[in-house]
Amino acid sequence: MARLEGKVAIITGGGTGIGKHTALRFAKEGAKVVVTDINLDSANQTVDEIKNAGGSALAIAHDVSKEEQWQQVVAQAVEQYQKVDILFNNAGIYIIKPLAEITLDDWNRLMSINVTGVFLGMKHVMPVMAKQKAGSVINASSIAGLIGAPGHVLYGASKGAVRIMTKDAAIEYAQQGVRVNSIHPGYIQTGMVEYAAETTKHSTAELAKGVPTGRLGTVEDVSNVVLFLASDEAGHVTGAEFVIDGGGTAQ
Repeated sequence: MARLEGKVAIITGGGTGIGKHTALRFAKEGAKVVVTDINLDSANQTVDEIKNAGGSALAIAHDVSKEEQWQQVVAQAVEQYQKVDILFNNAGIYIIKPLAEITLDDWNRLMSINVTGVFLGMKHVMPVMAKQKAGSVINASSIAGLIGAPGHVLYGASKGAVRIMTKDAAIEYAQQGVRVNSIHPGYIQTGMVEYAAETTKHSTAELAKGVPTGRLGTVEDVSNVVLFLASDEAGHVTGAEFVIDGGGTAQ
């Protein structure tokens, strides 16, 4: 039996990178997937791939910083599939800047997506799960939410907030059958790592040399963990943080 058979998942930022790969993986494992992305064309491309493979999916244009859009996403998901079992709060942006150069506009923009977006997702999805007495929320944090790095005051603050919000929500909903966990990837082979390499003036190969395993992470490495947390296999796992960094933070 597929690991997510009969489950309904909402994945934000599902048009590219980790979100897209996880959406495809969830569908392969039997889930019906609501793919949201600020770029509807990208979301539609993911949904087309799922449907072409025989799965069921729905694409929705979605700015995660807007509460009314979250309300619409949840309403559409429930109307289409009658429930929500999984939420992967994956959407996020990355800004590397020295502290003194961060503008208030930078701060507000990144926080509205990386922090407010996660908060709104939990606020509007978790009560639906609580009524079902079951659900799994996976919030995308980062190793930047665990350790410090130059140029990461802004991004690190957002990911640190996601880390502790996850734990708070997990405790609040533990007796209502809703599990909440965070993932903390290091450098993963996506557009974000290319941006990091360009901004820090290091090649991706150089970044990989700093990882004990000697390589960058892949979207598969991340989706493997997300799939576990979304599945019933993780039934007693909540309030936890899963580091996916090839041993980088262990150094």
